[in-house]
Amino acid sequence: MGTLRAVSILTGFFALTVPLMPVQAVLLRVSPAGARRFPHWYHRQVCRLFGLKLQVDGKVARGQPVLLVANHTSWLDITVLSAVAPLSFVAKKEVAHWPFVSWLAKLQRSVFVDRGRRSAVGATTNEIMARLAGGDTVVLFAEGTSSDGNRVLPFKTSLFAAAKPSAKASTAGSSDPPDVVVQTLSLVYTRLHGVPLSRWARPIVGWFGDMEMQSHAWSLLKAGPLDVSIRIGAPIPLGDFADRKDLARRSEAEIRENVVRLLRSYPEEAEIAVTTPAAEDRIPASPTRNSPMFR
Repeated sequence: MGTLRAVSILTGFFALTVPLMPVQAVLLRVSPAGARRFPHWYHRQVCRLFGLKLQVDGKVARGQPVLLVANHTSWLDITVLSAVAPLSFVAKKEVAHWPFVSWLAKLQRSVFVDRGRRSAVGATTNEIMARLAGGDTVVLFAEGTSSDGNRVLPFKTSLFAAAKPSAKASTAGSSDPPDVVVQTLSLVYTRLHGVPLSRWARPIVGWFGDMEMQSHAWSLLKAGPLDVSIRIGAPIPLGDFADRKDLARRSEAEIRENVVRLLRSYPEEAEIAVTTPAAEDRIPASPTRNSPMFR
């Protein structure tokens, strides 16, 4: 039944996606507003097709530019977040060369970042600032990679440089666009087939370490429908943050606390201790494809 489910989903996915790709390509040329909204509608259909049930607490601000800072667990995050609101992503440059995925990323107006070249930060900053000035919602996965779903990895402050230029860069003309707000988005995959995911089962969803995307995607599609819990923080003006380190520190603290609450199903009023892992705290080795959880 798992194989039948995966084949059915993939067949439906390509039947939905391939005919709509030229539609989005046209919208990118003739209707910027339509090009923002259309992927939102599309990803909501993909969520239904994949059996993803979203429980969302909070809303992404409308009518103003938003920098949406999120934790990152799985390749499914792209569809889940895109189903929450019209948005585009900041992605590593390697994604621009992945077969088929690169087309989808470019059609959704992703901003590609070359993390290996400091000289490329300026161009990326200008593009992100232009998107925000145009009223876009831009998603930043601040961990710089995906996790096993059981924790939030330390945020990389360097990734915030493009969104929050230094005082020196601001003096040179790269100041914060007006009316930009920052919101956090905390995402946890909570149930599989309606059954709560334990700490040991949650890596079924997480795509991390040296996992191959194709084999992981096939195993996950076979596994069954998933519940996803999302908590969106209140909007804070970008200008309220002193610098990129302040932005990273405050965003990480809020996301880390909300992820712990979602994992443990604590009520909003509960007081919990949230600790930041040391830099040497690494994700455990990824399960092998011969592990029972991937059969």
